[in-house]
Amino acid sequence: MPRRILVLLAHPAHRRSRANAALRRAAGEVEGATLHDLYETYPDFLIDVDREQALLREHDVIVLQHPIYWYSCPAILKEWLDLVLEHGFAYGHAGTALAGKALLSAVTAGGTETAYGPAGLNRHSLADFLRPFEATAHLCRMRWLPPFIVHGTHLLDAAALARQAGAYQALLRELREAPAAPRPAPPAAAAGRA
Repeated sequence: MPRRILVLLAHPAHRRSRANAALRRAAGEVEGATLHDLYETYPDFLIDVDREQALLREHDVIVLQHPIYWYSCPAILKEWLDLVLEHGFAYGHAGTALAGKALLSAVTAGGTETAYGPAGLNRHSLADFLRPFEATAHLCRMRWLPPFIVHGTHLLDAAALARQAGAYQALLRELREAPAAPRPAPPAAAAGRA
């Protein structure tokens, strides 16, 4: 059975974004993928936690699609993470709702790949800056997938952008058809706890 994919879009100025717009269109053409634009849904940042948790329960693969802003994600995605992935739902002894689901970061950056390296301006790879998302996946007992990264977005011509969007779409289709991983068992209770 195909896996259900939830693409959480977080771009505060998506109308000015060529790269995220191309990725959005590509994801929208993947059967079984649900596009969920956080800025459109919550322009006031008043996130409906129950609705968001229900969406997470209904999907097998969660994609965080966003530009890199100050080495992290746009504000609404951080707010979403803070509120939606709460103790008892996403983590903690009883928080197993996301266990076994996959988490993918799909990000765009204006800087080139060489700018994101030990000798580059940013001194670290973009994958290094995504470590908090990887740690989040681990805490929530999710499977962290290798990130999909588009570097140097301002340098990409239409053909290069189309190739990146095609690669993203192919990855989402591959994830849709991949067999689901078994859900991990909840952690054993700590010694001395009832």
